Amino acid sequence: MTSSDLFECTMCGDCCNGYGGTFLTPADIISISEFVTMDPIQFYEVYCVRSGGKPILAQGDDGYCIFWDQTCRIHPVKPEMCRAWPFIEAILKDVDIWYAMADSCPGMRRDATRLEILECVKEELKRLKEQ
Repeated sequence: MTSSDLFECTMCGDCCNGYGGTFLTPADIISISEFVTMDPIQFYEVYCVRSGGKPILAQGDDGYCIFWDQTCRIHPVKPEMCRAWPFIEAILKDVDIWYAMADSCPGMRRDATRLEILECVKEELKRLKEQ
């Protein structure tokens, strides 16, 4: 089983709403600021807030990511956290997190076994780190 067997994004935007925000790496800030043609410092000041000492993308009044408008306006350069979704490290510690997230994400399969989920998450995380 591959990651695409477990998850296929439906572009519904549910993952862009709430959930504590989208953390940004320094590389994310650079690539997104270039994409929106802004200086990285200006980008940070306009589109980011801090949470737990880390930069996250701001959210609009509706609770969605500031770049969500019925579609992701920065999809070609979306943050590492978004590229990884729903293959996150927390699932390796507790597979039940997958099933809980699948309750609100129509692209995630709920019928996969715990072992299938663990194997796919490990492989996808390894692939993402090699990029």
